[in-house]
Amino acid sequence: MVLTGAVAHPLMQGMQSDPTHSNAQQSGPLKGLRIIEFGHFIAAPFATRVLADLGAEIIKIEPPTGDPVRAWGAQVDGESLWWSVHARNKKSATLNLKAPGARDLALRLVAGADAVIENFRPGLMEKFGLGPEDLAAAKPGCVLVRVSGFGQTGPRAMDASFGMIGEAIGGIRHLTGYPPEESDLPPVRTGVSLGDTVAGLYAAIGLLSGLLEQRAAPPAPGTPARVVDVALTESVLSLLEGVLPDYGALGAVRQPTGSRILTAAPSNAYLCADNAWIVVGANSPPLFAKLMTCIGKAELTQDPRFIDNDARVANVEALDAEITAWTRARPAAEILAELAAAGIPSAKIYTAEDIVADPQYQSRSAVRPVPDPLHGQDILHPAPVPRFPGENPDAIAWPGPALGAHNSYVYRELLGLDEDAYQDLIDAGVI
Repeated sequence: MVLTGAVAHPLMQGMQSDPTHSNAQQSGPLKGLRIIEFGHFIAAPFATRVLADLGAEIIKIEPPTGDPVRAWGAQVDGESLWWSVHARNKKSATLNLKAPGARDLALRLVAGADAVIENFRPGLMEKFGLGPEDLAAAKPGCVLVRVSGFGQTGPRAMDASFGMIGEAIGGIRHLTGYPPEESDLPPVRTGVSLGDTVAGLYAAIGLLSGLLEQRAAPPAPGTPARVVDVALTESVLSLLEGVLPDYGALGAVRQPTGSRILTAAPSNAYLCADNAWIVVGANSPPLFAKLMTCIGKAELTQDPRFIDNDARVANVEALDAEITAWTRARPAAEILAELAAAGIPSAKIYTAEDIVADPQYQSRSAVRPVPDPLHGQDILHPAPVPRFPGENPDAIAWPGPALGAHNSYVYRELLGLDEDAYQDLIDAGVI
């Protein structure tokens, strides 16, 4: 979808794009850490976005054609809106890793960095001459984070993979959707690239862990770079709570349960009179009693079908029917106000519009307008996570930069190339 002449959300009215924002300085607890990203698509770039938000200097190496995500999603004037968030706080430099001389440039960059992260198919970095031994020769103690579909070893290591493959084989796709007896629709995705982003979080954790290890006990000369191996499949698998213990001990294969929780009731999504969906969790005895009072069914607390949590789980269809009859007769705002007054955990299922209007998010500046020259307007970003109170108030120093926006900084300032050598790289198609 391409949007032109888009009208800014009221939250951003009065904001003006700052053309000098790309010269802003990052701050945060990771300031001084330099990471080279040979990443594309989502997983590794998500990891570096998290690290950049915390102050690390990320030098994103892109092919001269750019990261494919630059062309994904809704666009304004030919520029991806998602890119504004996806590559924020990073420096973009172009480098054709297949070109003669590219390896030397890459290794010179690594020599001045602390870590490298990549998400190519296993073995490709070695083909470029940038394997663990090569990186360690350029930078002793270098940490190399490798994100791939199946990991660096095993019979499927070389198989092509995206986040959806990690979600499928990691087991979470099987658990999304409704039970087979209720629907013949396929398992659904979560609506975002969960497999990639979870792997990205593990990659960020692994990178910092590897650096702490290397600094606590510096490796002996000639030791290859410390490899952090992150598989999308295993990252998703790690989220599955009791799925494996249940199967291993009992032979029980967990099935999708829709919006319900398998082990507690009531805990579900309910439709209201204004067609808004809300979630309600009232599965402890006191909360259940309060909810039944709210819906005018206090006597159900003594009903044998609902006398305790096990009974409520066994009779969840009947229980949810009672609650739904109440929610369908009233608008969401009225219901939520009553539930909040009773201290019952509940919430509307938010859209983007709800998120931007939410007073809690507004009070914490969880949604922030960021000036973006690529789009000629301010773009809404989610605030960095985690927070460090009292520090890093302006963690979004700049949005996703133009392709090669920092070439001069990287090749002339960091590597010290003169103007002629820099121009030769451009003319030869190396950068």
